[in-house]
Amino acid sequence: MGVVRLELVSVGEEMVRLEIEDCRRCYFWAFGARMINDRYEFPLQLDLDRENGKYLSSESDRSVRNLYTLHSVLAHSGALHGGHYCAYIRPNLSDQWYKFDDEHVTKEDVQGALEGQYGGVEEFSQINLGFNSAPFKVTKYSNAYVLVYIRESDQDKIICNVNDNDIAEHLRIRMEKVKQEKERKRKLKAEAHFYAIIKAARNEDIVEQIGKDIYFDLVDPEKVRSFRVQKHMPFNVFKEEVAKEFGILVQYQRFWLLANRRNSTYCLDRLLTFQEEEQTVGQLIAVLYKANNTELKLFLEVELGQDLQPVPPPEKTKEDILLFFKHYDPFEQKLRYVGKLFVKGVGRPMEILTRINEMAGFDPDEEIELYQELILRPNMVCFPIVKDLTFSTCQLEDGDIICFQKSYDPMDVRSKQCRYPKVPSFLEYIHNRQVVRFRSLDKPKKDEFSLELLKLHTYDDVVERVAHHLRLDDPSKIRLTSHNGYCQQPKPQPIKYRGVDHLSAMLIHHNQTFDILYYEVLDIPLPELQELKTLKVAFHNATKDEVVIHALRLPKQSTTGDVLDDLKTKVELSHPAAELRLLEVYHHRIYKVFTLNEKIENINDQCRTLRVEEIPKEEKDLGPQDRMIHVYHFMKDTTQNQVVENFGEPFFLVIHEDETLAEIKVRIQKRLQVPNEEFVKWKFAFFSQGHLENLQDSDVVITHFQRKGLYGWEQYLGLEHSDNTGSKKRTYYPANEDDQTVDRAVKIYN
Repeated sequence: MGVVRLELVSVGEEMVRLEIEDCRRCYFWAFGARMINDRYEFPLQLDLDRENGKYLSSESDRSVRNLYTLHSVLAHSGALHGGHYCAYIRPNLSDQWYKFDDEHVTKEDVQGALEGQYGGVEEFSQINLGFNSAPFKVTKYSNAYVLVYIRESDQDKIICNVNDNDIAEHLRIRMEKVKQEKERKRKLKAEAHFYAIIKAARNEDIVEQIGKDIYFDLVDPEKVRSFRVQKHMPFNVFKEEVAKEFGILVQYQRFWLLANRRNSTYCLDRLLTFQEEEQTVGQLIAVLYKANNTELKLFLEVELGQDLQPVPPPEKTKEDILLFFKHYDPFEQKLRYVGKLFVKGVGRPMEILTRINEMAGFDPDEEIELYQELILRPNMVCFPIVKDLTFSTCQLEDGDIICFQKSYDPMDVRSKQCRYPKVPSFLEYIHNRQVVRFRSLDKPKKDEFSLELLKLHTYDDVVERVAHHLRLDDPSKIRLTSHNGYCQQPKPQPIKYRGVDHLSAMLIHHNQTFDILYYEVLDIPLPELQELKTLKVAFHNATKDEVVIHALRLPKQSTTGDVLDDLKTKVELSHPAAELRLLEVYHHRIYKVFTLNEKIENINDQCRTLRVEEIPKEEKDLGPQDRMIHVYHFMKDTTQNQVVENFGEPFFLVIHEDETLAEIKVRIQKRLQVPNEEFVKWKFAFFSQGHLENLQDSDVVITHFQRKGLYGWEQYLGLEHSDNTGSKKRTYYPANEDDQTVDRAVKIYN
């Protein structure tokens, strides 16, 4: 079982809170992190007087009985990067527990409140008995992390009735507001099928939103006035509600249906007919949408007279087209909505130039350029409009948008360094701009700075802007990593040099776009680094009880021998002629010894540990009857049907012909420097393909290692003892001279 720390947190003598820190629940090692979910049991009663009160502080009152009863269990369920919290409480310390899960409170039995929060693995019998009747195991991802105990002698003081006077006033007010809001939401939900939502956009909404909240389309329907009305209300009655809200008389109102058109824009679709307005709101929605929809999006057209007061809307014929107009100022780089006009399909844009100038506040004869705004998501298209063609020929319809600007002298635009001189270039910029939050790779939770970029920016564009922000002369020393939206962490592999075409590709993860990139500043240009293979190797010093992680860079075509030669220049050897070897260690077993001529390009140091050590003299002087075997530490998990778990540092051992276990134990104890009082508790076993055979001191060990054709890790000498390594903090420090981190030893004791 894993090492668990119970930290006593002072809450007063009457109550104690125990914080469970399962060192294996979130376990970090040199190359990453993973979730480890082991079983930890806790009692209903906690006696702090036992063993002469060794668990009490010197200030504790020892004149009372310090026997505590479990009152509540705070639990976390989920994984390393996310989960859910709930609490199991028995308010009056009876046998009845309650589960508090957000706003839901349900009864819970003692098994769910206690055993269900132990974590670990639960076994179930096979439902369908067949060839395999072994029980199957299910990991339990719910774990207690805080336990609250109450001293029995003080239960009456703590478990007592509470009246309103015992609750602080600000809490009573807050609880009452929460209660009222909950009741309001409950009522809304219960009555939802009787009501519909009508969102009514107006000219004022377009003026307010264009150039601020939005640039494309006309209006965001989610940011306009909403009306919650009963479905059986006649639409004409709803118009009276609109008159009260906006001060627009019913006879001056005309409603257009806002629809999501084929080009994915919210624009005017058509006028509501007289017959439709005679229906109820529910009937109208059912006819328009023919689906289970309770929301109606409308545009309220209001015509103003010369005195700017509402007037009855003009009669609309099939020839009439309602167009909306936006003005773009290239020097201010601003877009604004100026108004709407009815035009005839047979008319020409050149005939309304004076009216457009009037809406914009320009001179009547100001020369302007016209463009049709068209969104074909994910792309944006902006067509120039030929002024002497008819509106019908230009394929303009009700609700279409025309953007216009003054016609400027190109020299004037160039002299004022206008970035986006024309409507199409500005809208293209707006459509593709992307604010990206950058985080340092070694601080992946903290935004460090933000840059406004374009989705079409190339790889070079992005790293140049990052380098400029960091005041770095060489952009090729910037390496970027994309964001993993599932775990909210950097992706395991960085972006290769010019490995993507555009910024948009850097921000996508499983068809979702995120606005986060991680950066790191390299000591050499990335193209050079990509021609090198970086390996993290753990060097086990033969003369010191320490392990140091080294990050080695070598050309990809290098061999294992090159790695060892490079490492020799960075480490302290027991003697100048010492030979090194490179091992692959996974789950505390040695899976491979690399030959000197193996290429390093395909070596994986992300999931498996690469270990370098000196080759002992006894292995070089191996006799004809000697055998080199694997030796692994292990323990049996009593909570998981005696499942064997390896731990600690595996190693090789030379055993000799006729050598007994007793003789081998002497050498192992000396090698590992284990005290006598600890070593006498150790047990020894022979493992072969998962089968365990306990060994006695008189056994000749080499006789068990006669089977051929097995990998070394499939048969080994097992050292059974408790895992003393878990209580020691494993910190790995790079030994790279270019790194500013100070090297420290990692003490290993097995």
